[in-house]
Amino acid sequence: MASENPLLQFTVKKLVDLHIGGLDVSFTNASLFMVIAAVLITLFMVAAMRPKAIVPGRFQGAAELFYEFIDNMLLENIGVEGRRYFPFVFSIFMFVFFCNILGLVPVGPAESGFTVTSQIIVTFALALLVFVVVTVIGFMRNGLHFLRMFVPSGVPWPILPILVPIEVMSYFIRPVTLSVRLFANMVAGHVMLALFGGFVVGLSAFYVVPAVFPFAAIIAVLALELLIAALQAYVFAMLTCIYLNDAVHMAH
Repeated sequence: MASENPLLQFTVKKLVDLHIGGLDVSFTNASLFMVIAAVLITLFMVAAMRPKAIVPGRFQGAAELFYEFIDNMLLENIGVEGRRYFPFVFSIFMFVFFCNILGLVPVGPAESGFTVTSQIIVTFALALLVFVVVTVIGFMRNGLHFLRMFVPSGVPWPILPILVPIEVMSYFIRPVTLSVRLFANMVAGHVMLALFGGFVVGLSAFYVVPAVFPFAAIIAVLALELLIAALQAYVFAMLTCIYLNDAVHMAH
């Protein structure tokens, strides 16, 4: 956190150098934290749902809270039909949420865990997955009629040559906007934490009292980052639901 260069925390480091068929498939710190996130999610859900108590404990109550949260999100945005896509949206939400939180967990005296969602390639891969799944569902449910969503209803035909390319462009740009939103928020928040951490270390070396103010600012920024971590997972899942609704109910 107190690194001179706040961008060094986003450096991808090779842990196991591995090449297959000329391709670099090395196991990196980003890979490690994605595996940790997947393992933690699995352990959390298994441990939470094993008791199956009528009066839920802490873990079961937390798991049920996540379940009801995503279920309500699907019902509000898609309707009852949206429940068939619950496993997909729930998995996306939990993975993004845990990756965001893991990036804030201290792993050393001067650094926190690696933030996987601060890598544009990771967020773009997730966004591209959502884009492909939504497009496939759209064609499976509507056939070629799915292309009608690029033709706004009630628009005079002379204007269609202008609007249709705009609609197509806005559809295909979804993976970019979805990935950049998550990536930018994670990077900005961690850079702020690193800068305030540097201020605390620098000031505490000379004056104890002035260092209290940046330290308080770090606590405030950390609390804000926790909120943003949860909020960005929610936004990612919410937009996924909105895109699914377009595919299921045909927006136009």
